[in-house]
Amino acid sequence: MDDIDRRILTALQLDAGQTNSELAQAVHVSPPTCLRRVKHLTDTGVITRRVALVDPSKIGPSLTVIVEISLDVQAAERMAEFEALVATEPAVLQCYRVAPGPDFVLIVQVGDMPAYHALAHRLFAAHANVRNVKAYFSTFRSKFETRVAL
Repeated sequence: MDDIDRRILTALQLDAGQTNSELAQAVHVSPPTCLRRVKHLTDTGVITRRVALVDPSKIGPSLTVIVEISLDVQAAERMAEFEALVATEPAVLQCYRVAPGPDFVLIVQVGDMPAYHALAHRLFAAHANVRNVKAYFSTFRSKFETRVAL
């Protein structure tokens, strides 16, 4: 990865909706070069997908919850089983294996407290291997960034 690739990635992280011509102009390369490089970055998995970021507060009530999960048994297959379970839940935006401390940290976005309660029952209370759940309810988000520094 060279400086041109880094400039392309930086520009796309700021606005993935720009046209190839706009992107090429912004990073100072020709449109064919830009298109070829973006294709290469996509084909090699550096760019995994292009998305639109939605402000949860603009679409209705919203509650962000940071959840720590400790499992009873930490065998690799049990960890993978839990990850597969939370991967099916649309309200779980992010799932991290962490150490030390809890086994997982989840970022969850739900409409309200009853929606979180239903999710907690469905994913945590009903799962036999979940030993401990600790939830933190966001009262204010001072920073949110999806950009990776290059």
